[in-house]
Amino acid sequence: MTVQISSLRGFSTAEFEARYARAQTVMREHRLDALLLTAPPNVRYFTGFDSQFWESPTRPWFVIAPLDRAPIAVIPEIGEPEMALTWLTDVRSWPAPRPADDGVSLLADAIASLPVRFGRVGAELGREMSLRMPVMDFLSLRDRVKGVEFVDGSPCIWRIRMIKSAGEIARIRHICEIASDAYAALPGKVHIGDTEREACRRLRIDIAERGADATPFLPGISGPGGVPQIVCGPHDRPLEKGDVLFIDTGSTYDGYFCDFDRNYAIGEISDAAKRAQDAVWLATEDGIAAAVPGSTTSDVWRAMAKRLESAGSLGNNVGRQGHGLGLQLTEPPSNMPGDDTLIEVGMVLTIEPGMEYAPGKMIVHEENVVITPSGAELLTKRAPREMWRID
Repeated sequence: MTVQISSLRGFSTAEFEARYARAQTVMREHRLDALLLTAPPNVRYFTGFDSQFWESPTRPWFVIAPLDRAPIAVIPEIGEPEMALTWLTDVRSWPAPRPADDGVSLLADAIASLPVRFGRVGAELGREMSLRMPVMDFLSLRDRVKGVEFVDGSPCIWRIRMIKSAGEIARIRHICEIASDAYAALPGKVHIGDTEREACRRLRIDIAERGADATPFLPGISGPGGVPQIVCGPHDRPLEKGDVLFIDTGSTYDGYFCDFDRNYAIGEISDAAKRAQDAVWLATEDGIAAAVPGSTTSDVWRAMAKRLESAGSLGNNVGRQGHGLGLQLTEPPSNMPGDDTLIEVGMVLTIEPGMEYAPGKMIVHEENVVITPSGAELLTKRAPREMWRID
């Protein structure tokens, strides 16, 4: 089913009810009576609540996702009016900040009131998760709630979130298209002698004007024939003939991220850089072709690695060749040896091969795909086989 993006934001109650029904099934499989959620993406996924106030670390926010009833929000009073607009009907609050007891008693009472079936509550203790509450408060909570063991709930949470709904996929597709069009337009906005910072600023403005909500992630780096890393910058380095300019973006629409890069040739680049570009572009094709239901993320990695090794790759410093994508810039799984996550319909992945073809000279490609019954479908607009040129 294709979902059309309109000017309306947010999801219907039916969407959240469907998510939660699936979540309860997964919780039963993991033998959990509830999930304790504190991180913004998890709170937003289960409730629809969003706020720029997440930038303030002063107040903790809690959502309990029980096995046998709808979620319970335990939040600071300042957020109660907005949480009341979500599909949740049980919202409890306290006048935060109150450092001596910042919602811990209220939270403990709510958890203690739940039926005990397995005697286990899953918390954000594991892979790519973090508690957005003081650790001492979490330890106090654990001591206050008797007869309940707090365990790592991250495998359960990721199992729930890894499969995207049609509405989630539509939002990722929309922001991918926005960023794709802005990338394609950049050569007309940047020239030799402009700095990395100027190029990235112009791209950021264009992405915003095309309808993105935010661009939290936009590293840009340049170098003669390639780049040494892909996570820092931009700097005030002027673009020079023979450079490769790498820009990556994680922009959002209605909370959902794109995450893909583009490379630009500044004038004429070396033949070696052109060969590396072609190898990485073909490796991307191999990764897309390998990302089919029933294969694994390790299979996807091997398909790309084979191409890169045959092209003389010296390796890369990224550690993997793609990952999951959604409410966060990077989510499990990882395309890497040993991950072995089974690829399923509804997953959204990045396909991200990169190779160092000479010391300190790396070229990386990245596209975003959704897994369908027939294989991987591009959400981004495919990069050209030859780099766009900036003169």
